[in-house]
This record gives sequence, C-alpha cells and structure tokens, in this order.
Amino acid sequence: QVQLVESGGGLVQAGGSLRLSCAASGRTFSIYTMGWYRQAPGQQRELVATITSGGTTNYADSMKGRFTISRDNAKNTVYLQMNSLKPEDTAVYYCRAQVLVGPDYWGQGTQVTVSS
Repeated sequence: QVQLVESGGGLVQAGGSLRLSCAASGRTFSIYTMGWYRQAPGQQRELVATITSGGTTNYADSMKGRFTISRDNAKNTVYLQMNSLKPEDTAVYYCRAQVLVGPDYWGQGTQVTVSS
C-alpha cells in the first residue's frame, strides 16, 4: 500500500504562483512514476505532469513553460511549482503514484482556485 497526501493548494490571483507537494508513505520503494492530474468541475481528470524515479518529466502542452514538476526521492515527495496561473487552472489537483506491480494510487486532492 502507498499513501499520498497533497498540500499547498489555495486561492491565488491570476498571474500568481503556488507550489503543491505530495508526500508518499508506505511501500514507496515500489513507486516508479509520480504525477499530477487535475479535474475542473464538470470536466474529466487530465494530465498535468509526470516524473519518473530517474527524473524524466512529461508535461501537458498547456502547462509547459508555466509548471515545473520535481521529485525528492529521499523524502518520497513530488512537487508542482505553478507560475503565471490563470483562472482556467482552477481545479482539484491530484497526485498519482504508479507502482511496479498493482493498481495506481491517488491522493485525496487539493483545491487550487485562481481568481481573475
């Protein structure tokens, strides 16, 4: 089992920044990719960014240049630095951990609200 706890969400004005954190606990040795996803009201959950244990990153096109994902393997924590936030970035942001064998794990989500 892997447990994920997100933090860092909140209310920010357009153009501002937020840094999300996702701390993993439990069988963290089995995690190879961690990522951030988001879901706005009435919309499907979508990819924001992922990062492998080796540091390879992948971003959704609309996040490139504004968002940066990073990972501290020693702390079993993944971060999402979000800059130049827009109202359309408003969503619940979820952390996901993909393990070598077994189902993916998801955090409970953290709300990000960007006001115009």
